Amino acid sequence: MEEQVVEEQIREIEYIASDELNVGLIERYLQELPEKLLRLGVRVLMALVVLFIGIQLIKLIRRIMRKAFARRNVDVGVSRFLDSLVKAVLYILLLFTIASYFGLDAASVVALVGSAGVAIGLAVQGSLSNFAGGVLILLLKPFKVGDYIRDAAGNEGTVEEVQLFYTKLITPDRHIVVVPNGTLANSNILNMSTTEDRRMDIKIGISYEADIRRAKEVLLSVLNADQGVLQEQEKRVFVDELADSSVVLCLRCYSRNEVFWETKWRLLEATKYALDEAGIPIPYPQMDVHLQKNEK
Repeated sequence: MEEQVVEEQIREIEYIASDELNVGLIERYLQELPEKLLRLGVRVLMALVVLFIGIQLIKLIRRIMRKAFARRNVDVGVSRFLDSLVKAVLYILLLFTIASYFGLDAASVVALVGSAGVAIGLAVQGSLSNFAGGVLILLLKPFKVGDYIRDAAGNEGTVEEVQLFYTKLITPDRHIVVVPNGTLANSNILNMSTTEDRRMDIKIGISYEADIRRAKEVLLSVLNADQGVLQEQEKRVFVDELADSSVVLCLRCYSRNEVFWETKWRLLEATKYALDEAGIPIPYPQMDVHLQKNEK
């Protein structure tokens, strides 16, 4: 009985001692809390200063690179691509620097990123193919900034910018088309700016009752009179198709790239006026329907 009382007294003493120990730990934690918060605030403030200085240094480095590219007459697409690449690399290094300042081991972070690289690569394999396509475009140079191109999907326009993953095109109606570099690198590309001139085909339908020889003479005179048509190049007017409602004539000529669309629009209008003055009709689509009466 006495032993049981002694054990209860020992447990009570241990409980009181543990309570006193917990109270002491809490008091010491509260005493140290302001100092810890101060150290954390200083670290955060220093990290913000490093971030601000790093951003300014990155902008300065990119500005120096762009000026160097301009002095050396580097292709605009190449300079923009390298600028985007350097920007991404420098920002990653800046984030690693700030993380290491907070006590994260850079080697551990790199190992973690490397171990997750396979999974990330599988998840973003489309983006990686676009990046590889951008590199191939800059190396092989099937087109450059300022060229007018058309891809296999029918997207066409003037190349505005070649970025890390995408190429921006500006269409004639001033819309922006963003095409993945992987698609451009693996498809047929029609570059209409590789030569100074460009062939133009304009198709006009005339009535089956019209004089084809007279119509060809009228249309050829339109080509000879237009200042946008390269007169030293081939000019032809020929029958392109015998359609359902008309005889389709094709006007073929060449124009300089910079005035191609203006010349085409002007020729279309001049062709209509010339055919009207010559009395050569442009027929509407029509269908002859024959009804047969059944006799009983």
